[in-house]
Amino acid sequence: MRFMPKLAVAMMTAALWAPIGAQAQSTLPDGPIPYEALTQTTPSSTPRPRTSVRPPARPTAQTGAPEAATPTTPGVTPLDPARLEAYLDGVIGSAMVHNRIAGVTVSVVQNDQVIFKKGYGYASLQPLRPVNPDRTLFRIGSISKTFTWILLMNEIQAGRIRIDAPINLYLPEALQIRDQGFTQPIQVAHLLDHTPGFEDRILGQLMERNFDRERPMGQYLRQERPRRVREPGQFPTYSNYGVGLAGQALVYVSGQPFEELVEQKITGPLGMTRTTFREPHPPRQGIPAPMAPSLARDLSDGFRWSPASGFETRPFEYLGHLAPAGSASSTAADMARYMIVLLNDGVYGPAPVGEAAEGEALSRGRAIFGPETARAFRTPLRPNEAGINDWPHGFITYPLPGGRKGYGHAGGTLSFSSNMVVAPELDLGVFISVNTENGAELAAQLPAQLVGQFYGPAQSSPQEGDPDLRRSARLYEGHYLGTRRAYVGLERFVGFILSGVSVQVSRDGRLITSRLGGVQTWVPEGDPAAGRFISITGPERLVFDLDRGKASAFQGTYNDVRFQRVGLWSRPAILAWLAGLSAVAAISTLMGLALRNRRDLRQTQIQSQASLVQTIQAVLWLLAMGLFATWLAGASDTAQVVYAWPGARLILASACALVASVLTVVTLASLLSIWRGGRRLDSWPVMRKVAFTATTLLYTGFAVVLFHWGALTPWSS
Repeated sequence: MRFMPKLAVAMMTAALWAPIGAQAQSTLPDGPIPYEALTQTTPSSTPRPRTSVRPPARPTAQTGAPEAATPTTPGVTPLDPARLEAYLDGVIGSAMVHNRIAGVTVSVVQNDQVIFKKGYGYASLQPLRPVNPDRTLFRIGSISKTFTWILLMNEIQAGRIRIDAPINLYLPEALQIRDQGFTQPIQVAHLLDHTPGFEDRILGQLMERNFDRERPMGQYLRQERPRRVREPGQFPTYSNYGVGLAGQALVYVSGQPFEELVEQKITGPLGMTRTTFREPHPPRQGIPAPMAPSLARDLSDGFRWSPASGFETRPFEYLGHLAPAGSASSTAADMARYMIVLLNDGVYGPAPVGEAAEGEALSRGRAIFGPETARAFRTPLRPNEAGINDWPHGFITYPLPGGRKGYGHAGGTLSFSSNMVVAPELDLGVFISVNTENGAELAAQLPAQLVGQFYGPAQSSPQEGDPDLRRSARLYEGHYLGTRRAYVGLERFVGFILSGVSVQVSRDGRLITSRLGGVQTWVPEGDPAAGRFISITGPERLVFDLDRGKASAFQGTYNDVRFQRVGLWSRPAILAWLAGLSAVAAISTLMGLALRNRRDLRQTQIQSQASLVQTIQAVLWLLAMGLFATWLAGASDTAQVVYAWPGARLILASACALVASVLTVVTLASLLSIWRGGRRLDSWPVMRKVAFTATTLLYTGFAVVLFHWGALTPWSS
């Protein structure tokens, strides 16, 4: 599910199948699993036809038997399977070693045929189980949404749902969206292009690792309803909840569970017997039936790499409560079929001629959506500037090398990262999924890299900056906050930290964007004052909205979040400075208790009480900062943040900060009496009054910023 930038995207059929070969198994010794243990080659039981290219010695591979593509697209030279395999072996093998990835599964289709499918590395470590592209199921995250959009568009084409109608018409009353002060209803189209105007909440509820906490989809949508924060239709902000509403509308209109709709309308007709939205769990009333045991046995584990202990197996990520947004699991082979359908306007290729496998014969020629829906998936819902995703009825538009367009979707859970891109001009489809937290970069970049390698122009060297951009620097420079975040509570506080982007202009005329995820460099695309920029390393773009001679916001290539310019009090640097100065003031206050001389101890009753209050504040501020620091140290494991949100340490940190902030009101109210003092010999010296006043004002500023960031709400998770 593309639901979260890494915590920092991201972030959603039970059938029989024929085994196609034994799985190699071995056991590893107890204790940490070193990466070298995964670089030993296990021979594949699947034949390796048509090529003498040796796979790299590093990843274990399970390879299918692809066919050479027949050229059907005019002017397009079909890929050579041997060259393709050699290229992918090198790219993927290198990435697995460099980024510490346990397992990868890949498939490539062209001209109605599977020309490559292969598994690399391992799906589990205890026992050691290689990835097999035909058998091993990976979580495909938000690629699940494309199944939901197919079902929804079929209902729209059938006239049972209207794309311009309020979504409330197709929801039970308990799930209908209230106006919450907004005038425009949320329409079905707003869900397709992610413009319903919801905040985006993730922590503590989007995924579960404990099945006992799982809820039916309707209950989840009712209990976890996000706030509306803007009128619908303004601009996209990726919404998993919105996709959940679309799935619930399908359930309401059809009277069938969502999982059954997928099986009856998509995976069943296509023979995708190893693709399912069901999850492995014990049967429970009110929860969809579990995944078939034959599929559950071949699920890949998810992994996290730790320098101290090697690969750590993560628990299964339950997403069934929001199945339409991200609960699907699939194989590379099944996703190859799916891509052929998308490239062939809803039909699984032409009917087979001559001898064909039984399942293939039944599936070929089957249509799961019609020509109008096929056109919709390549028609912008939101016409946009060149190079920016225009959300063609729920799909993502990808810029590809050579000026080509791709269509598809990415997907990410905590452990799995996936990507599926089809390029109609090349009649080409690429699917990749990785089972390790560190694999997001490989999954995101591989489709475009492959197109660039075989069909695109040579990668140009980094472009030079534009000196004229220096004269427009004030137009763009500042701090911007992403709209894909929570808007209240402690999750607002985390969102302020994670979604912020700092924009600066370098001396050589390049635009620099900095965030927790890293730094990117851009150069003007045309006039530096026009607001369009292109990455120096690829086709990604930024487009700024210019208002009264100043940029007010910008959006990126994927157009899934808008970054809005914010003022001084929303900048992390201000919070950091205030926190640092407050810590110094608190330490100085406590040190002063031991270092004051006899004259400094002369004080009025009000001064004595104010001193006690400020001492308590100092202790509370230091406790709050210490607790937050320990929470932040544990936040390197994203899963711990998501599943254990908000956690005792963060709640205690917020509570300490809240009490300290309330006490600031007391010290502020006492300032006049502090300065008035009493008789000359019974009052603080001037310097102590100045220090008390400065500390009070500093704490006040810190408290105001924390309140603005949502950090003073320990009751709100």
